[in-house]
This record gives sequence, C-alpha cells and structure tokens, in this order.
Amino acid sequence: MANEKIMIVDDDINICELLRLYLEKENYYTIIVNDGLEAISTFSEYKPDLVLLDIMLPGLDGWQVCRKIRNMSNTPIIMLSAKGETFDKVLGLELGADDYIVKPFESKEVLARIKAVLRRTVTSAAEQVNEVEYENLVVNLTNYELKVKGVQIDTPPKELELLFHLASNPNRVFTRDQLLDEVWGFDYYGDSRTVDVHIKRLREKLEGVSDKWELRTVWSVGYKFDTKE
Repeated sequence: MANEKIMIVDDDINICELLRLYLEKENYYTIIVNDGLEAISTFSEYKPDLVLLDIMLPGLDGWQVCRKIRNMSNTPIIMLSAKGETFDKVLGLELGADDYIVKPFESKEVLARIKAVLRRTVTSAAEQVNEVEYENLVVNLTNYELKVKGVQIDTPPKELELLFHLASNPNRVFTRDQLLDEVWGFDYYGDSRTVDVHIKRLREKLEGVSDKWELRTVWSVGYKFDTKE
C-alpha cells in the first residue's frame, strides 16, 4: 500500500542499506544520501514525503540540514542519532523535527514511527482549513501559519501544533503526558520537559499580545489556553 518517498540521510552505509531493505519491503521508495550538503540538493530535486536524518554528517551536520529543510518545507523529519541526551532530543524538536530516534534502534520501531508521522501528515492535509482565532491571534494549521497582531510569525511546526491544540480546546487543562500523546503522537517516547520548552518559546512569541487569553500553567497538572470571555 505504501508508496511514499523516504530520503535516508546517514553516512553509515550499513545503516542506510538496512533501512532501505526494510522500508522497500514495506513498499516505500527510498533515496539514500551520505552527505549533509548533498541532502539539501537531493531534497529539492526529489521532494520526499519524509526524511530520516542522522546528526553526525560530513558537509553539513543534521542540525543544519534540519533547519534548511524546515525553511523550505513542512515535510516530516525524523532524526536518527547516537546522541540520546534530553538536550539533543529537545534541540532536534525545537529545530522542527517531528520525531527523534536514538541509535541503536529496532527497524520495527523506525517503521512504526514513520507510519505514525505520515499518518498525522496525511490526516492534516486531508482536513479542511483548520484555524482558530482570538484577539490579535490567528493559528492556521492548514497553512502552518501563526499571525500575531496581523503579522506572520515564523514558528516551528510542533510549536504551532501545540498552540493550535490548546487554543482549539479553550480552558481545558492538559497534562504534559496528554500533550505528548495528542500532539507528538502515541509513538513518541519523549521527555515531558519537551512540552515545557515548547510552551516557554510560545510564551516568548505571545507575551503581552492580549489580555483576553493566555497560555497558563496549572501547577502540578499541566497547561491550558485560558480565555477571559
């Protein structure tokens, strides 16, 4: 059933071949790149449906590649890395990655993450315009646009999805685990502090925008989009 194009970016030829064999068995079309600079040109040429991206690469590292791809497209990115520290995971997600898998990994886990990310992407694309609007704030999940006081603000996809989820459910309190589950997806095995980092960055963008709503911390529970009306 699957015919999506997946670009594998890793300088380890054995890992690339293992992933290629496993993914093509599942009927995915694969494109292999071993260099960060080449990854940018190949991405522009082939326009893959998803990118599996290693961090330690020649040419440009995975962080730089992720940033450049995200500046061009909202194509899903799953980072693959031996760097398993929370800082590295959070950095990858902040740069716009949709998921982060630590090496060594099980091929079945990679496949499950790919299917989950693509499923969320297809669902979002199939939906009609998804937009919530409050005073001085418009969050559009169809075009992935955030407008504050009429001005479009560059926002990483996960930050925008988190804000949209909260603003679509005003005054409802979500725990960090609920937000990880409902925004990042049930396959995401992340640290709940990831949510805190994204909330902090959203607050920096939204500080003083309106006195009729706010991103509020509910101590010992989680967060909510609090409206005053």
